[in-house]
Amino acid sequence: MSDGWILAFDTATRATAVALSGPGGQRLEARDDPPPEARPRHAGKLLVLCAEVLDRAGITFAALERLAVGVGPGTFTGLRIGVATARALASTIPVPLVGVSTLESLALNALAHPGFDAAFAVLDARRREAFVAAWRVGDGEALGHALVRPAAVSPEELGDRVRELGLAGLAVGEGAIAFREVLERSGAFVPDDDSELHRVSAVNHCYLAGDLEPVDPDRVAPEYLRLPDAELARRAADPQ
Repeated sequence: MSDGWILAFDTATRATAVALSGPGGQRLEARDDPPPEARPRHAGKLLVLCAEVLDRAGITFAALERLAVGVGPGTFTGLRIGVATARALASTIPVPLVGVSTLESLALNALAHPGFDAAFAVLDARRREAFVAAWRVGDGEALGHALVRPAAVSPEELGDRVRELGLAGLAVGEGAIAFREVLERSGAFVPDDDSELHRVSAVNHCYLAGDLEPVDPDRVAPEYLRLPDAELARRAADPQ
C-alpha cells in the first residue's frame, strides 16, 4: 500500500468525483453533482476540482506519487474525458497511472454497512439496463473475491444474478436506486435514496490504487461493456 500522494478521479457517472490521499492517512475530497435536469460537467469541473484538492493539501502535481482514474463502466462521454485527462496528466507530470474499476470502488461503500455477505455495485446504464458487479464481504476492510463479474444486464437479469447467489446482499449505486423494486424483490437490501452509500467516491479509488501496479498510460482504457448508442443506431439502420 502506497503512503505517498495519490490523486484519483472518476467521471463514469453524472458526478465528477476527485480525491487526494497522502501521508498519515490524509484524505481530501471534492466533487460536482449536477442536478437531475442538468448535463454532466466533467469537462469544465475535473481539472478545477483536481487543483482544489491539491491546493488544500499545499502541494502541486509534481508531488504526486500516483494517479488513478475510474475506467467505468459508465457513460461514454464521461469515461472518455476522464481517461483522456488522466493519460495527459500522467505523461506531462509525469506520474505513474492506474485504472480503477468504478464498480469495485462503489462496492467498497458496503463495508460501511456491516451485516451483509455480498456487495452489489449497480450503476444505471440507461436504455433500461444496469451495470452490475458483486463481491463477497466480511468483517474486514477489504472486499473478498468477485461473485459477479462486471456486466450490462436487463432488470430481469439483474434480479436473476441476485437470486442465484442466495446471499444476504447490499446493493449500492444510482442503479440500485433506479432498479430498487427489482433488487428488493430478489432479496437484496437497498439503502435510502439519499444515502451516501450510493455515491461513487474517489476516496475509494485512492484506496484501491495503492495496491495496483502502474501501467503505460496508453494501456489505461475505458471499460464500456457495450457499444455506444450511436453505433447501435447505425447497426439497426444498416444491419449489413
